[in-house]
Amino acid sequence: MRITSLFFLFFICLSCKKSIAEKTIPITHELNKLVVPIGGNAWTTNGGAITKQGLTQWESPKSVCKSYVYFSEGGSLKLSLILNPNGKSVLKVTINGKAINVTAESTSEQEFFVGEWQIAGKGYTAIEIQGISKTATSFGSLPSISISGSAVNATTAFVKDNIDNYFYWGRRGPSVHLNYTMPADKNIEWFYNEITVPTGNDVIGSYFMANGFAEGYFGMQVNSETERRILFSIWSPYKTDNPASIPAEFKITLNKKGSNVYSGEFGNEGAGGQSYLVYPWKAGSTYKFLTQASPTLNNSTNYTSYFFSPEENKWLLIASFNRPKTSTYLKRLHSFLENFTPETGYLERKVFFDNQWGMDDKKEWTELNQIKFTADQTARKNFRRDYSGGLMDGKFYLKNCGFFNESTTIDSYFSRPTKGIKPVIDFSQLQ
Repeated sequence: MRITSLFFLFFICLSCKKSIAEKTIPITHELNKLVVPIGGNAWTTNGGAITKQGLTQWESPKSVCKSYVYFSEGGSLKLSLILNPNGKSVLKVTINGKAINVTAESTSEQEFFVGEWQIAGKGYTAIEIQGISKTATSFGSLPSISISGSAVNATTAFVKDNIDNYFYWGRRGPSVHLNYTMPADKNIEWFYNEITVPTGNDVIGSYFMANGFAEGYFGMQVNSETERRILFSIWSPYKTDNPASIPAEFKITLNKKGSNVYSGEFGNEGAGGQSYLVYPWKAGSTYKFLTQASPTLNNSTNYTSYFFSPEENKWLLIASFNRPKTSTYLKRLHSFLENFTPETGYLERKVFFDNQWGMDDKKEWTELNQIKFTADQTARKNFRRDYSGGLMDGKFYLKNCGFFNESTTIDSYFSRPTKGIKPVIDFSQLQ
């Protein structure tokens, strides 16, 4: 009887050991875990909203939240969701075509481990999150995700924090610039440039800025599905983001403007005088821009810009502004490409710039065929890496947003072949 009892206990112990050995141990993050804020790195389709707090208003199973992370090497990727489901939600996470479902049940914010994927190599990876089922009215609020694994390292790129409002700037995407080399011994009074936006690159929120200089900028925008503008602005010498706070002696004043041109003030990114013409410019067409800076005798400068309409075959006056406490010709000539709408910061756009010339105060043209490529702090902080520019097909170009993988080295120099095709302009016919 005693022997039988001992045998039974031995059998029970073996069974317990076997049961423990076969029990699945939950996979957890590795020590190199990074937190990716949704508020600065994600966009939604079919509902839901991205705020500084992350993904909210997440009610429809059709809504897809997509985040982007740049990995500098391939390897394993482990991922979890930091989520308050306010009940029980079943969610799907898809990376590189592999989908894993996770059940999240809680009435408070918790971290829910999802699974592991393999990243093939260097470049951007999209992380898609979608709701499958829920017990509450929404799938929950999602402020961030966590990642770890051998693919994650110090050069893994995403918008890491909202210091200095970088959730906003990061979702807008990196701004990129061409800085033209100017002749040091000449007073450049006129700047001429030609730009072409390739078909399909006229994304809402884009500003394709052709003629930039130390005190202002002039280019064309995509403002909505139905409106496009030719925009010309001059900064006040008084440093503020609020035009109402500019003292009278520092105000930008309007000298004249063209037909149907709006004029007023602007703020938020500096402040000053603004003008624009609502104009249906088209992707695939080439447009010409012309800007003058003319110093006056009372320590001020007149800035005047013209836009050549190929549809009307003539130069259109946009506006002429006077900037006080300034006596200068054109300085720091540049072009840039920026996105001013965070909701379209995941869409790629590109623009070509060609045949740049400067005319000095002695009425002599100089071809400007050398540039320095630069980018803003969103790029320099390694928050976004989808930026490029330089020389392509004999023209200067800029490209940003869309999470493409190639990046141009910031502060690099490029030269395009000289064309020798001087602008043909009858200045006496300009308004």
